[in-house]
Amino acid sequence: MENINYKELKKGGFLSQKQPNYFSMRLKSVGGYFTSEQLDTIQKVAEKFGKGYIHLTSRQGIEIPFIHLDNISEVKEMLKIGGVEVGFCGPRVRTITACQGNQICPSGLIDTKRIADEFYKRFGGRELPHKFKFGFTGCHNNCLKTEENDLGIKGAVKPIWNSEKCIYCGRCQAICPQKAITVDKNEKKVTVDREKCVYCGKCIKNCTAAWQGESGFIISFGGLYGNRIAIGKNILPIVFDENKLYEIVEVTLKYFEENARKGERFRNMLDRIGWDKFTETLKSTI
Repeated sequence: MENINYKELKKGGFLSQKQPNYFSMRLKSVGGYFTSEQLDTIQKVAEKFGKGYIHLTSRQGIEIPFIHLDNISEVKEMLKIGGVEVGFCGPRVRTITACQGNQICPSGLIDTKRIADEFYKRFGGRELPHKFKFGFTGCHNNCLKTEENDLGIKGAVKPIWNSEKCIYCGRCQAICPQKAITVDKNEKKVTVDREKCVYCGKCIKNCTAAWQGESGFIISFGGLYGNRIAIGKNILPIVFDENKLYEIVEVTLKYFEENARKGERFRNMLDRIGWDKFTETLKSTI
């Protein structure tokens, strides 16, 4: 049992338990998506090497407790055969969370699973001064609470009104949660207060034909939920270009790498050095 690098084991997804030489093994999860084949493999590993149960983490992940140090290599091999990967911990991009998005949910405005998968390919496991969390939610219902993440992405849509197709029923005015829409039936006029609009898309989803829109992303920065709680800030306008979204993320991570102290969370760094410079850096990309 000598010369065991527990730091590397934790980095590779094995979290030390109170019981000596036992670990709770964290598995790779992107948006909480696991196939039935993967779940079957996870069950078999838990039964053979653990205590026959798993733990669902707060970030849509799965951990298998009571994996003994001596069995780690065999466990990894069994998982690999079943298409399951071990996750990771430490100062890097962590598990990416996501709701089911517009492929499943009637309220969804973006394909959260596809974009979360792409984020994992581009940024998953990237080493940083401290852990960094991404979260995706498909609409303004905000099931994944994006503002709690270091960088959160929320599906959005910019509503566009077509006067020729409008019957002035007033449904959009009634459904708008921000009271941003006013319908004047007598004047045959619809006005939108863009300062109030949160791009939730409810006017579009509840309209027969007059409202349409272009889907995009609302990004929040600097969310923190732990020893210190801070709500992420929206400092950019809605982003419609997906490639621009990736560029913004790359700029954000680079800024974090270059300005954070070791062991300093993204939000704490921004509060320490000020948000203005970061905001200027971001706006130069759009």
